[in-house]
Amino acid sequence: MPDSSIRMQRTIRREVSINGVGFLTGADITLRFIPAPAGHGIVFQRVDLTNQPRVAATLDHLVPRQRRTGIAANGTAIELVEHVMAALAGMRVDNCLVQLDGPEAPGFDGSCQPVVDCLLEADFEVQDAAKPQLVVTHDVVMTAGDRSSIHAMPAEGNSLSITYEVDYGPASPIPAQSATFEITPQTFASDIAFARTFVLESEVQALQAQGYGKRTTTRDLLVFGADGVIDNKVRADNECARHKLLDCVGDFALCGCDIRGRFVATRTGHSMNHDVIRHLTNISSQPTIRDRAA
Repeated sequence: MPDSSIRMQRTIRREVSINGVGFLTGADITLRFIPAPAGHGIVFQRVDLTNQPRVAATLDHLVPRQRRTGIAANGTAIELVEHVMAALAGMRVDNCLVQLDGPEAPGFDGSCQPVVDCLLEADFEVQDAAKPQLVVTHDVVMTAGDRSSIHAMPAEGNSLSITYEVDYGPASPIPAQSATFEITPQTFASDIAFARTFVLESEVQALQAQGYGKRTTTRDLLVFGADGVIDNKVRADNECARHKLLDCVGDFALCGCDIRGRFVATRTGHSMNHDVIRHLTNISSQPTIRDRAA
């Protein structure tokens, strides 16, 4: 009897494109999604550069970044790929060439809903090759101090389930909240993709002082001031937790596999998300507890 947990790879049926503004540079950016053959994976291509270099979205090409996920190869970097990766992984697009005419993916409204809508317009095509799997066979726990942790464990079925818990303490204007979802194209499109990036007002001021986000306003993402969200409103009571879960989906996708397991994350960032997936690609048969420096 065939293994029901194995699925065939997918690409998009036709080329589609979408425009937006980069959060970091403020540049107008066009993203173009192009169908790719089985085994190609997700590859980004900088068409604004003379040699139009390509960078595969894999763990091997990760570069150290704060508050975002960046990839680089042979001197070419592409920033803020996590939301595009989340949309592709959430909709189970395994093979795609992603062209962009700038150094970063557009920020849109801080969510990946525009990318999901673009992919739905392209439609999907099943390919004649199985998708590799990464199966969590035992518990793995990573911590950063006493505030951040991520716990990977075997799943009861053949799915990827993620719980994300946000709790920045009683003094934070961001309320404690959590979100739990089994990741399927249906749940991702309806319950996760709309969730937007959130920051504190003080963080925005510091970032803009460094030259970032000059074309980004409080209407473009969730900015929390002392009295709550500024010039905006949440799309769900737990939108912040849903967005952090969205980030996990995008970061986990860099392993290039369907992940079978359950994850519970608390106050993790991109770096810890990368670390647990990197570790799971090389797990032993024994339970593992690893401490990660804060």
